[in-house]
Amino acid sequence: MGLQETRIESLPFVTAELNYLAPTPGKPRTYAFNPPSGEPKSTALPEPHQVPIFDGRLVAKSFSLDREGFELLRHPTVVRNFYDDEEVKRVYYPLAEAFIRATLRADRVVIFDHTVRRRVEGAPDIRGAGPRQPATRVHVDQTVTSGANRVREHLPDEADELLKGRVQVINLWRPIRGPVRDTPLAMCDGQTVAEGDLVASDLIYPNRRGETYSVKYNPNHRWFYFPDMTPDEAILLKCYDSATDGRTRFGPHTAFVDPTTPADVPPRESIELRALVFHKR
Repeated sequence: MGLQETRIESLPFVTAELNYLAPTPGKPRTYAFNPPSGEPKSTALPEPHQVPIFDGRLVAKSFSLDREGFELLRHPTVVRNFYDDEEVKRVYYPLAEAFIRATLRADRVVIFDHTVRRRVEGAPDIRGAGPRQPATRVHVDQTVTSGANRVREHLPDEADELLKGRVQVINLWRPIRGPVRDTPLAMCDGQTVAEGDLVASDLIYPNRRGETYSVKYNPNHRWFYFPDMTPDEAILLKCYDSATDGRTRFGPHTAFVDPTTPADVPPRESIELRALVFHKR
């Protein structure tokens, strides 16, 4: 069974500002590089809302990737330097692949990228210019369209056959240093997300066009976080699921500023790794 409402309402929580999608004409779009002259960087403008974000640690074992869309797990790592891309690919990728495959009882796992984030006060979030800034808008990394396209992009010769089975895109998120108190990650319970809350939005690169979901505000959304995460903990977060049998398919999430965090805590440093997860039907 899932979480009981009475248990949730009794959990500690913080009230914080989350940036949802403001109403916008047409399909929102964001450039992942400097936009053409006269065009804005993004038409996906923020609409901030104050929402309660519940401390999920007391009920961490109750969360399910297929129900809420996320799980907290213990996952120690031997990586010494997450800022070294070669070490991450050589050491972290195979360990993460085995961990995801065993945890999700998958037939196959293919890791296709990772992002390192380090908050720098006042710095812009620029792709390809070192560590990224924490993402402070409510979003989902993939959509119905882009989730399937990831298979075609990374495994083109096998895509048709693989897409006959169940496919997931999973984000493995962890701190590089901890405990994390600065801009922690908040996850929305997928059971509280209505289909109309998710707005397909273009992400434009120099050589291709991707698609993510922006998220409209819904007062029924229920948010959780895991305070003081350490580097031997990780979150599995669902970004896409081809299954249409009632389980959660998309997991909205965002970094947020915890108003109870002291000003002198170290800035958040984290890594997220994205993987295609295959299950034969």
